[in-house]
Amino acid sequence: MYKKFLLPVAAVMVAMGVQAQKFEAIKYGNMDQWLTRNIKESKILGGATKQVYEIAPADTDNTGKAYSNRGGSPWATSNVLAKPAGITKTSNAVYPEARAGHGKCAKLVCEYEHCKAAGMINIDVIVGGSIFLGEMIEPIKSTNNPYSKMNMGVAFTRRPKALRFDYKVHMPSSNQRIYSSGFGKKKTLAGNDKAETVVLLQRRVEDAKGNITAYRVGTAREQYTRSTSGWVNNHSLPITYGQSSAKGLIPANKSYYAKNSKGKMVPVKEVGWDPNGTPTHAIVMFSAASGEPYIGTLDLTLWVDNVGWVY
Repeated sequence: MYKKFLLPVAAVMVAMGVQAQKFEAIKYGNMDQWLTRNIKESKILGGATKQVYEIAPADTDNTGKAYSNRGGSPWATSNVLAKPAGITKTSNAVYPEARAGHGKCAKLVCEYEHCKAAGMINIDVIVGGSIFLGEMIEPIKSTNNPYSKMNMGVAFTRRPKALRFDYKVHMPSSNQRIYSSGFGKKKTLAGNDKAETVVLLQRRVEDAKGNITAYRVGTAREQYTRSTSGWVNNHSLPITYGQSSAKGLIPANKSYYAKNSKGKMVPVKEVGWDPNGTPTHAIVMFSAASGEPYIGTLDLTLWVDNVGWVY
């Protein structure tokens, strides 16, 4: 009797245009699999072996070599192997963390990365942990233009309704941000930073010289200004097609970068809106900071789990 009742109800819902939403997880978006990289830093920095984590098939890598995405993982992190002036240094602000009943999740932290060498270097750099669809180009050889080391976005040709994920936020009560690039004096700025989620669907075009321009098809952005009381599960972030007040076109001088067909990293310059277009690429980024590079609120933490698209 119960099943006989459900059938006509379902028929009425379809007739009224009410359709069930479909969730499709992004590969490795359950955050359960992590690669641990054991990297020995240069002796001048103390020679300690540091752990650097990547969202990839569960494994351990002791080679100390530059990383590129493994096992078909579309995810990159702000964790890096750096070799400025031939000195091996690591930076890690994204961690795997056990989550009761859900395997693991990603923990993104805003923290200091210390670099100390006896009598030569003693600097602190603010690092906001982030994860994004794309790849990090290692080894990092300088702190100039951070986005030029990030191949932002993956091939994507669909038009989802929303991005769905679980998240949790810890916002410190300090009410201040710190600017520290490692060069020059640290600065304290008023007001807490924000954690954020960003989705950009782009239709990219490459010319004969390898330059890439992009039309924005879809946009979603959400910023988190306070701590949550716990996990917010099955959170849907709707995608707006066409011009969006959540995040306008990216200025040319702040462009994200991508590899062109020649394998060269070039800026992706957004030049307009295309609300009815078919995307060629998707950018999804979660971050424990939302401002300029090297600015953040210490200990601001964003946890992320179970990421996927809603259709």
